[in-house]
Amino acid sequence: MIPVRLHKGDTLGIIAPSNPVTPENLEEFNASILLMEKAGYKLKIGKNIFVNPTGYGATAEQKAEDLNNMFKDKEVKMVWCAKGGNNSNSIFDLIDYELIKENPKILCGYSDTTAIANMIYEKTGLVTFSCQTFKGLSACETDYCYNEIIKRFQDASLELGTKEDEFRIVKPGKAEGIMIGGNLSIMSNLITGKYSVDVTDKILFLEEFPLESPPEAVSSYFYRMKQNDVFSKIKGIWFGGYEHESRITLAQILEDTIGNEYDFPIIQSDNFGHIDPKTVIPVGTKVRIDTEDEENIKLLEECVK
Repeated sequence: MIPVRLHKGDTLGIIAPSNPVTPENLEEFNASILLMEKAGYKLKIGKNIFVNPTGYGATAEQKAEDLNNMFKDKEVKMVWCAKGGNNSNSIFDLIDYELIKENPKILCGYSDTTAIANMIYEKTGLVTFSCQTFKGLSACETDYCYNEIIKRFQDASLELGTKEDEFRIVKPGKAEGIMIGGNLSIMSNLITGKYSVDVTDKILFLEEFPLESPPEAVSSYFYRMKQNDVFSKIKGIWFGGYEHESRITLAQILEDTIGNEYDFPIIQSDNFGHIDPKTVIPVGTKVRIDTEDEENIKLLEECVK
């Protein structure tokens, strides 16, 4: 199930299902409003994105209310997470998955909110997206993030990144599969339990925030995945940003974890994650990794219609 593409004049719904938008965020937040209004879009702001009754954000009920209301609202064509944070999984029990099935639309964000993107895909089959947060859009150093938003959601482009982006081959090979993923620490928590995602025959895209997850933490995430048989089930991995001061890469830590135990292709690029630039990556779309192809990774089917 894929959402409808954007057209100028559409309304974008802004929610904060992770951390709240704070006074310190308002300059960037308001600049992003002006940027998207200039692009021809209307904005609808969730009523709970600024509230903080817990001392660390809105309650789970308030966050879920905003998300469900945006999917219910017929005027809203895209649900855009304002920022990341730490506990978007708090709303898993409260998301109205049947409502989303009946009202499919674009949902996007990154970092902690990739938990919601992956869970909605898992529970409904709706293709969702990892991309720059709404607040962060105006803070990007170049137009890359904005152009990628327009390219994917308005123009329905199938290009992952740009021709100038550099891709590196970590482990050669060829594979096809449905792509899921996002923040590594989040994905490592979505592999077991009531709210887990099916990784069978999937291609994972993974990145991590080095200020919160040093190499030893990344190692722990990978070992948790290995101990739960993730690497015996997947078809391939696409690594994004991880700019730790040690210069240790995600690929190096994975190699220490799994060695040569598994035979799937691995590629790496610097165009998504807790870095600038960020391309827009669909969760739930079929892709191909082919390290012999000029394009190491390709979308094989449309992700908006």
